[in-house]
Amino acid sequence: MKLEYIKGVATLSMSDVSKCTGCGQCVNVCPHNVFRVENGKAVIRNKDACMECGACKKNCPFGIIDVKEGVGCAAALIYGMLNKTAPQCGCSNDGKGCC
Repeated sequence: MKLEYIKGVATLSMSDVSKCTGCGQCVNVCPHNVFRVENGKAVIRNKDACMECGACKKNCPFGIIDVKEGVGCAAALIYGMLNKTAPQCGCSNDGKGCC
């Protein structure tokens, strides 16, 4: 099942993108493919897909990504409880585990 988020409410933002070297860490850790690298810089390709897990912020070596962490993981926990399944937010080390 594909989870959809409310449009226009994600807290994700990037500041001082000139510091970005296009390392791609944000692309590698994002479970929802929110980022891409264009012209040697990371860009937000779909902010509304952000589940606010905070992986991008924690892994950005330049500290230019900001997001209010935990909101998406909470949604995964609630969804799991309601459906009697394990929460699957995609932010674990293996991409399959729960919060």
